[in-house]
Amino acid sequence: MFERIKEDIKTVFERDPAARNLFEVLTSYPGLHAILIHRLCHRLWTAGNKSIARFLSHINRALTGIEIHPGAVIGRRFFIDHGMGVVIGETTEIGDDVLLYQEVVLGGTSLEKKKRHPTIGNNVVIGAGAVVLGAIKVGDNSRIGAGSVVIKSVPPNATVVGVPGRIVGETTKRKHIDLDHNNLPDPIADAFRIIIEEQQKLEERIHAIENMEGLKCQIDAYFEKKKKELIKIFPTNKEEE
Repeated sequence: MFERIKEDIKTVFERDPAARNLFEVLTSYPGLHAILIHRLCHRLWTAGNKSIARFLSHINRALTGIEIHPGAVIGRRFFIDHGMGVVIGETTEIGDDVLLYQEVVLGGTSLEKKKRHPTIGNNVVIGAGAVVLGAIKVGDNSRIGAGSVVIKSVPPNATVVGVPGRIVGETTKRKHIDLDHNNLPDPIADAFRIIIEEQQKLEERIHAIENMEGLKCQIDAYFEKKKKELIKIFPTNKEEE
């Protein structure tokens, strides 16, 4: 028990560069408080003292702003950074070395008394405001981008972003969790870039044909203005060069 507490404290120092000393970690990290209280609540829950476990988890929520059902199974070296608004449902299963940010929801999608919450693999990072719903699996070493809504299982080593969540790449297998979760692909921006580039190619071909035929067409000034505004937001490869 005490070894697990020491490990949880050590995890804070490893995952948060703002952690300066033991006193600060013990007194000012709600994510640590939440997991320590949850471990007690989960022991009571599995021992059959469910009402006491639920009451203590309710106090845990009031103290930390983090709601973890005592039935949830959470692995080692788990860390919630900031933590306010995090919700972890009853049948959730979380592996080792998992990192959650504030307002993450691991929620259920069924009223039946069965497995209805996600299973999170090892070494997973879930960004702020992400929602993972249902009895789905998130594979080892995956990353869920901030604000994503995941409703389908995610294979190992995947990167997921968007609403609904889409797999946009793969992550390399890593021994330690990286905090570079903001550096994720943007599939919507990529789609706009492709459309803009294709539009430019079509314009060039049309202008070439017009020049060959000796035609002169008036350029739509409003369209050109809007196109330039879009290119500033979604620069194409040519503009980036």
